[in-house]
Amino acid sequence: MRLTLVHPTIGRRAGDRSYIRGWQMEPLSPALLAGMTPDSWDVKFYDDRMEEIPYDEETDLVAISVETYTAKRAYQIASEYRKRGVPVVMGGFHATLVPEEVTEYAESMVIGESEGVWQRLLADFETGNMQRVYKQSKRPSLQGTFPKRSIFEGKRYLPLGLIEAGRGCHLKCDFCVIQVYFDSTQSRRPIDDILEEIRRIDKPLIFFVDDNITSNMEQAKEFYRALKPLNIKWVSQASINAAHDEEFLQIIKESGCQGVLIGFESLNETTLRKMKKGFNVSHGGYEKALENLRKYGIRLYTTFIFGYDEDTLETFETTLEFAKKHRFYMVAFNHLTPFPGTPLYDRLEKDGRLMFEKWWLDDNYNYGMVPFYPKQLTPEQVRNGCLEARRKFYTWSSIFRRSLDFKVNSSSLKMFGGYWFINYILRREVSERKGYPLGDEGYVGELIKASHTQAFDPTPMNDNLLMPIMPERV
Repeated sequence: MRLTLVHPTIGRRAGDRSYIRGWQMEPLSPALLAGMTPDSWDVKFYDDRMEEIPYDEETDLVAISVETYTAKRAYQIASEYRKRGVPVVMGGFHATLVPEEVTEYAESMVIGESEGVWQRLLADFETGNMQRVYKQSKRPSLQGTFPKRSIFEGKRYLPLGLIEAGRGCHLKCDFCVIQVYFDSTQSRRPIDDILEEIRRIDKPLIFFVDDNITSNMEQAKEFYRALKPLNIKWVSQASINAAHDEEFLQIIKESGCQGVLIGFESLNETTLRKMKKGFNVSHGGYEKALENLRKYGIRLYTTFIFGYDEDTLETFETTLEFAKKHRFYMVAFNHLTPFPGTPLYDRLEKDGRLMFEKWWLDDNYNYGMVPFYPKQLTPEQVRNGCLEARRKFYTWSSIFRRSLDFKVNSSSLKMFGGYWFINYILRREVSERKGYPLGDEGYVGELIKASHTQAFDPTPMNDNLLMPIMPERV
């Protein structure tokens, strides 16, 4: 049997095959599926961001992992295969958040995590009995799960090795799809499995893609202690509580931590409480957290979100000055995005504040637009405020001043060079992202929906957790 794995691009301007370099990391989802696929299957992988998809190449089944930003492009790709009579299975965050939509463009669909059901799906396909929906009643074990990285050979990705140590987050942030998808829980892989995967990778920097490395602090400490002998350099994502545990900071620094992404999101305590991130200002608040992180030389990629009800034009300037004052290594100034399935989306929909029925599919929406009506600002003011904050933070003078932080940002000649390279890329991408379309802008034709002979029911059957479809995209 022949399986084709496709990673869809967010979008593409008509006639333009280039892609934003900062987004060009190895996609773990198709590699994980490839790793779980029996050797009897011939597996091909195509990354829509950097290569043409050979739609006419012989294949039996296509699998696509869908995120909200890539949904439109995923449906275009599925339509091309459907024209050729090739069935498509879909999964990923978007399939779990809005399964009633995704099922229209897929012959089969995985809701939730694929471990434990992917092999069953393939076996059912081989016997001509592939089900319409595959869903588990509980979170699966991640033991023995290894991505098949050979599918990346010959592709030009950033020099990062992406590894998953833990999956999910215990927090309940109002805007976050992670807490919805994983029901505010985290599962972790066995330490020996993670260490074995690290030994297989020859990359100068490891990116642990965990949603939050501090969701289970004691297990995290055990893992990073075990990581020390490997003498690697790594980055990851954490909540700010990590900054108030100095034992943890010491452990991660000794294990090779080069920096972490932390969502500060706002300087306004009322806004943070509405986000359900009031913990951000506990234990002495940001100043104490930053003092501790600086003490251990942890570089910071901080994120801020604009568009909540308390935000005004002054909020942008205050946040920008805060970021410059603390000489952050990198900063993302993002507008609030209501993703389907989140408490934020449901509230804005109820209040009639959404601009589009489905912004991720609307031809009038492009990347960077604010798809709802803020309270004190216009959508355009929020969009422009984010854009101007990025431009000002990544001016040459700002980059130069922050490079003089020799304790953290430029602690060695190599780090100094890396700092300038990364900030140069981010400076260039400020304008590249503006007006970026979702989906291929030059795509010709209508989206072709899958043919199903029974209504969609997202509830799994109790006996085998599967839902049948009549025979005829992760």
